Amino acid sequence: MFRTFVLCGILASTQPLASECDDFTNVELRKLRSEDTINLCQFKNKPLLIVNTASNCGFTDQFTGLEELHKTYQDKGLVVLGFPSDDFFQEENDEKDTAKVCFINYGVTFNMFATSAVRGDDANPIFQYLNEQTSSPNWNFYKYLVSADRKQVTRFNSRTKPLSKELTSAIEKALQ
Repeated sequence: MFRTFVLCGILASTQPLASECDDFTNVELRKLRSEDTINLCQFKNKPLLIVNTASNCGFTDQFTGLEELHKTYQDKGLVVLGFPSDDFFQEENDEKDTAKVCFINYGVTFNMFATSAVRGDDANPIFQYLNEQTSSPNWNFYKYLVSADRKQVTRFNSRTKPLSKELTSAIEKALQ
């Protein structure tokens, strides 16, 4: 019993506390098709690749490349975060259908969050910040690479494929 408490204490101490996180990632968000939430502060000091996604878009097959990025770079520190959105009327109406596209059809293992707005006044808090730093996504599968220190945000449009030299070079630079 004592070992369990010690182990839990060690594990808890490896995650930044929300009070230690004073940037836009200090937000609790619900995971896709789950009651569980994640405070993005746990990814403090790691670069983030944040993507607005949709299940019924011409770019939906980019999930394959995003998953490959996740698998290639997660051990080096990159965190890929997916945000399904119906802002462009190409997302499923039911979260279970969105989850099926992500998890079953494309085998996504990176964090996907509950469907939310990514544009305008209703945008979720992450995209409110990103939109202020760059601009709102003009379509699905815009990619935002956020530096580990949260001081730089680089925006890539839908046509930038996840495995493109442009994006992978930026990721590798962010990981240095």
